Amino acid sequence: MAKLSRKEQRLRRHARVRKYISGNAERPRLAVFRSSEEIYAQVIDDVAGHTMAAASSIDHALRDQVDGKTKTEKSRLVGKLVAERAKEKGITKVVFDRGGFRYIGRVKALAEAAREAGLEF
Repeated sequence: MAKLSRKEQRLRRHARVRKYISGNAERPRLAVFRSSEEIYAQVIDDVAGHTMAAASSIDHALRDQVDGKTKTEKSRLVGKLVAERAKEKGITKVVFDRGGFRYIGRVKALAEAAREAGLEF
């Protein structure tokens, strides 16, 4: 059996977790994706198939703030922004979906910033 690439391993982990994690209107899913340079977060109602709030490190609202910051600092800003946007829509509780990534570094920084900004998960 051929060895899986890191991306294939992450996608398998994500699929395995997604069997059990799903968002609905009362408690949507906070999905995180990170690339080598950027990080993205979405609050998703899986039942309706709608993204209710989103933020990323390439977001226009954050463009001037992310210049010269580390990737972890960018992740904190994205976590805070997605939490603020979710709260504007009346969302306070979410289910956290780390997307198959380990809960360290940038993913952890985003999650902690979202919690500090008022999201419960």
